[in-house]
Amino acid sequence: MSLGQRIQERREELGITRAELARRLGVTPTAVANYEGGKNALREDLLLKLFQVLDVDPNYLYQDALMGQAFVCSVEEQTLVRKYRKLATPGRQTLHAVADALGAYQEDLESLSPAEEVRQIPLYRCPAAAGLAAPVFGEDFDYIDVTGAVPRGAELAVRIQGDSMEPWIQDGSVVYVNHDPLQSGDVGIFCVDGAMVCKQYVRDGLGMVYLFSLNRRRADADILLPPSSGRSLACFGRVILPGRPDIPGQ
Repeated sequence: MSLGQRIQERREELGITRAELARRLGVTPTAVANYEGGKNALREDLLLKLFQVLDVDPNYLYQDALMGQAFVCSVEEQTLVRKYRKLATPGRQTLHAVADALGAYQEDLESLSPAEEVRQIPLYRCPAAAGLAAPVFGEDFDYIDVTGAVPRGAELAVRIQGDSMEPWIQDGSVVYVNHDPLQSGDVGIFCVDGAMVCKQYVRDGLGMVYLFSLNRRRADADILLPPSSGRSLACFGRVILPGRPDIPGQ
């Protein structure tokens, strides 16, 4: 049974009309008919809505969809899917970018013989506003070879634009990033309410998070996040620096 047939079967089991399913998905009834007839493929964001509306696990709809065999997720994969569904759109876009980068990197490695294999890391190269860091969601990146000039342990590189992190990080320079646990005083790449920034991280005993600009003439670009602010904060890596910058006020 095809994916479209399973969608129709489940919709009819629930007593949902095409018009009602279309309304819940935010598409036209004709689009639903095309999905069920196999004429059009659903976008991933619509698939996630579809799973919720039809109250089914992805495995149910994809049974027999791949060469006549069931598409079965491991427990670990199912856990990842559940975590993915809880993310807001910016978080999902970030995961897509990371997954695409890792997939492309793996393909490159597999295309090389053992003698030719060279470790590479992605360099996110799109410009951003002053004090912000690339990658911006959905932007492009290049791969660079890991040479002696790249710090040991670097997992990705980010080009910074703006003067808010000088003199440690110059405008237009490249910083190298890993995923080591972040300690108070470290510099990291953060996503704050959907915006990517490069800042020094400090957390006090009351749970207040400070994201400082190392250039104190750009203190206007500092970000303060009280525990009850309700703002979103995610760290995407620790910037590898030759030393530890002083924490403002200490």
